[in-house]
Amino acid sequence: MAIHTILIIEDDRFIGEMYVRSLRRAGYEVDWMVDGNDGLAAARGKHYDVILLDIMLPERRGSEILQNLRGGAEDLIPNTKVIILTNFDQDEQSRVAMEHNADAYLIKAEITPKKLLAIIEKIGSR
Repeated sequence: MAIHTILIIEDDRFIGEMYVRSLRRAGYEVDWMVDGNDGLAAARGKHYDVILLDIMLPERRGSEILQNLRGGAEDLIPNTKVIILTNFDQDEQSRVAMEHNADAYLIKAEITPKKLLAIIEKIGSR
């Protein structure tokens, strides 16, 4: 699967701008939403190859967005990869439940733009 379009749902301005800049420089088409409601609307309204999803968001949590998109009877984004990016330390049960509906679960503090690009390329080759 070739990756062309990426949706970032991230409320931290510094991190969001860093991801947008790095991903666009690498040739991806990128949209960025800073709150959960706008992120959910964007994910439902346009096809994205990858969604980078923060957990702690204004308006609606990332776990709620993921549940809404993939947790019901129907996967609303069947051809989209979802990468959870968080610094929020979750209990094991919550993390396992989210990992079940996501394609990757990453800790933001451990991810540089270069590592993120490598992970996106790897996910795209699956």
